[in-house]
Amino acid sequence: MVPQQMYRPHTNSDRRRYVEDVKLEGPMYFYMDHGVCGISLSDALHCRVRKLRGRDETVFEGRGPSVSIRLEWPGYRQWSRQIPTKDFRSPPGPITRAKLAKNVAKCVKRFIEDRQNETLEDEADERWRVGNAPTSRIKFEDLVLVSIHHVSMGSWQPQLRVKRGH
Repeated sequence: MVPQQMYRPHTNSDRRRYVEDVKLEGPMYFYMDHGVCGISLSDALHCRVRKLRGRDETVFEGRGPSVSIRLEWPGYRQWSRQIPTKDFRSPPGPITRAKLAKNVAKCVKRFIEDRQNETLEDEADERWRVGNAPTSRIKFEDLVLVSIHHVSMGSWQPQLRVKRGH
């Protein structure tokens, strides 16, 4: 697993308002038909989701138009992006689990592109360096989305693992 800190708002008042006074939902897991937990990000991005259990179930029912996806990747500063919680049908309905996986995959891809030329923070572990260059330790194609966790009122944090044998 990628060892991320769970996201927490910085100030006490924000922690109270967005975490403590809010009923956070349980995590959503991404199971495959053969019982393995986790979908490869490249499969999610390219809609190769036939084996994803519950791929057509809707998620984020009764939500606002978007949520923040937050990454606390070791060695890099906090990062977040908004993703839509509605599809583009008329009238718009909630997105499916497969679409959520695809949106999270897009976010992680963007994070890697944004951060690949940055130097790691002091004393960071080189094993967690991201990017598409041959010198990078972890590339987008190496990652699997295991679950996504509700960490504050409008924020969710994906749990990722590196494919075995990497």
